[in-house]
Parts: sequence; C-alpha cells; structure tokens
Amino acid sequence: MGLRRGLSGVTAYVRSAPGTYVWLGILFVTTVALHHMPPEFELHFLRQRSTNLHELSRAPVRVLVASAMWIESGHWAPYAFLYTVFHAPAERWLGTARWLAVCASAHVLASLIGEAVLAEAIRDGAAPPTAVDTLDIGVSYALAGVIAVLTYRIAAPWRYAYLAAVLVVFGLPLAAGPTFTDFGHFVSVLIGLACRPLAAGRAAAWDPRETLAGRRG
Repeated sequence: MGLRRGLSGVTAYVRSAPGTYVWLGILFVTTVALHHMPPEFELHFLRQRSTNLHELSRAPVRVLVASAMWIESGHWAPYAFLYTVFHAPAERWLGTARWLAVCASAHVLASLIGEAVLAEAIRDGAAPPTAVDTLDIGVSYALAGVIAVLTYRIAAPWRYAYLAAVLVVFGLPLAAGPTFTDFGHFVSVLIGLACRPLAAGRAAAWDPRETLAGRRG
C-alpha cells in the first residue's frame, strides 16, 4: 500500500511538469546514444550541434535547438536531480508555456551574447581564431535562467538570501578565472531575473515559515 501510494505520488509529480520530464527523457536517450559513440566521432558529432561561431553562422536555428538536447559530460543523473529540484517547481508554478519561455530566452540569448563577445575577443586577438569551433553544448544556460527566475517564487526576506546565493554561485567563477561559459551562465541568470513579468499572476510567493509552522502544527 505504501509503495503504491509513493509511486502514485511520483507519477502525479511528473505529470504536473510534463515539459521538464519530456526534456529529461530526451536527454536520457541522447546520453545513452553518446555512450555508444567512439570518442573521436563523439567530439565531431557534438561540435556539429554546438552553438559555436562556425555552426551559428551556418545554421543558427538548428544548432540552438540541437544544443539543448545533448549533455556534453555524458552524465545524466545529476541533471535528473537538478531538473527535479529547479525545472519541475518552476514549470508547476509558471505553467509550461511561461516556463518554456524562460528556458528559451536564457538558452538562446545567453548563447548569442556569449558568442558575440567571443567573436569580438577573436577580432581583438584576445582569443585564438580556432575558438570559432569551441564546443558549447548543453542545457546549463536554460537551467541557470530558471534557477534565477525562482527567486520570485520565494517570499521576502528569504528571497534575498536565495538571490545572494545564486549570484555567488554563478558570480564567483566569473570573478576567479572567467571563461566564456562562465560569462554565459551569469548572463543567463540576469535573463532569468529579467523574466519577472512572466511570474505576474502566478501563485503567491512561498514562505518557508508557513511550511515550518504547518509541519509543527
């Protein structure tokens, strides 16, 4: 009885965030496919689906979509955890359409802005010409944007502690030894924060004090 109830709860939770778990399912399939590729072919395959300058100049729409369907590291389990902790609550709160708008905005705009900065660095000689083929693939920009927009799901003053933690997590790498990926992640956070209008009219902000009081009661 307990197991059946638990499975029913898991099923209900997954159904409440269909976009999150369909996307996660696609990532599972593509990750399994990567594990069956020879290493030398895998790199070539991913580079063709990367939002690098070379591919963006050839087929921008194709690579912007394709790059969100693969995980460069080949490790799916950490993303299953992160999607459940961040994407699923955001989709349940915002609704699938608005959640997808945040994901798309962070992924597309951060990719384009990051590559524009890289192109300028190549022109100035701050980055080598070979950087046009830099591997830039994965779902982390969308994830960073969603993590940021969840700031508005939390009631003050807890909201400010959460926001500070987000800025530290994504800002420290940028300050310590920045890469273009670190820059893209921080831009994604700013885009997520700029998506506040999408949170208008959604459920009231979550207050941890009410949750704790309810459990004690």
